[in-house]
Amino acid sequence: MIKRPISIFLLFAFCSPLLAITETTLFKSGEEGYSNYRIPSIITTKDGSLLTFCEARKDSRGDSGNIDLVAKRSTDNGMTWSSPIVVWDAGDETAGNPCPVVDQRTGRIINILCWNLATDHGRDLHAGTSVDTRRVYQTHSDDDGLSWSEPKDITSMVKDPNWWWYATGPGIGIQLEKGAHKNRLVIPANHTVEGYYGAHTLFSDDGGETWSVSNIIKPTVNESQVIELSDGRLMMNMRTQGHSETTRPYTGYRSIAFSTNGGASWTKPRFDKNLGDPICQASILRYDENRILFSNPNPPISLDRGPRERMTVRMSSNDGKTWPHELLIYDGPSAYSSLTKLPDGNVALFYEKDKDIAYATMSIEEIGR
Repeated sequence: MIKRPISIFLLFAFCSPLLAITETTLFKSGEEGYSNYRIPSIITTKDGSLLTFCEARKDSRGDSGNIDLVAKRSTDNGMTWSSPIVVWDAGDETAGNPCPVVDQRTGRIINILCWNLATDHGRDLHAGTSVDTRRVYQTHSDDDGLSWSEPKDITSMVKDPNWWWYATGPGIGIQLEKGAHKNRLVIPANHTVEGYYGAHTLFSDDGGETWSVSNIIKPTVNESQVIELSDGRLMMNMRTQGHSETTRPYTGYRSIAFSTNGGASWTKPRFDKNLGDPICQASILRYDENRILFSNPNPPISLDRGPRERMTVRMSSNDGKTWPHELLIYDGPSAYSSLTKLPDGNVALFYEKDKDIAYATMSIEEIGR
């Protein structure tokens, strides 16, 4: 295992004791054979290991080009980490948008990913003018993340041929714990087609052997994450994309939608006026029966998008109706993030900090002060 130095950042809360956040840079741009790292995802496996995933970009910070999907693994609550594990090297092409989920019945880790030609840039894929299209792949690990199966193409199962851009997550999927669809795997995803940005879910009742697709949540919603609420409903939390006055003007807030049938269909989106959105991916996680966590950059709410900075973790005790507790993690430039609950009960945040990806831990009590 590679041992990395741990640095402590101490934060003061008004009329509260000293708070401590433990943090280390886990993927540093320019190191380990890659120029840049982006798009973080973190899960805790059935055996209690931690797996962090990200896009390892060989030549530049751009979203297209020669990009591999890599991981690092920890078996001691993030104190030490393995060398990089290549989950998928797609040759000279682009592999990314990790969205893993753990099947708690078997321990299998299923990761739904995306692929495109290195020469097809995002603007072309979003506009439907690319040479090829975004394709969807699936890989899995049955040895706690040490090795991964050859990715298989599931595009025909999950993507409408008319959709242009396609992205899973990025972040994580979930396995349902309640009701008629208990043990169902649900993967949040998004796409573009002429006229709107949309989100949807993939869901599987056979451990990922086959997938079905929900109805479309639209318009002006983009990168998405999903949680199961205490009453068994699902809530999709989505990046709000676009400024169309004729469809749904951007307000500076996140978008949410709900499902009562295990992610097979969704309500129309509405703005969550408790959560700001600088047009950026975010993470949402059920910590326990009573508490939900949310992380994203948290600048002042603005109709002009606002800067991606002030990475913040919030907590709700009423299924996301209100978010009275928040903890500032980093005041500077920060963007995509992913949350997980550690085996020791602490919370881990894997997030884009400046031009690197950092791993931070904190207690649930710190967030809830």
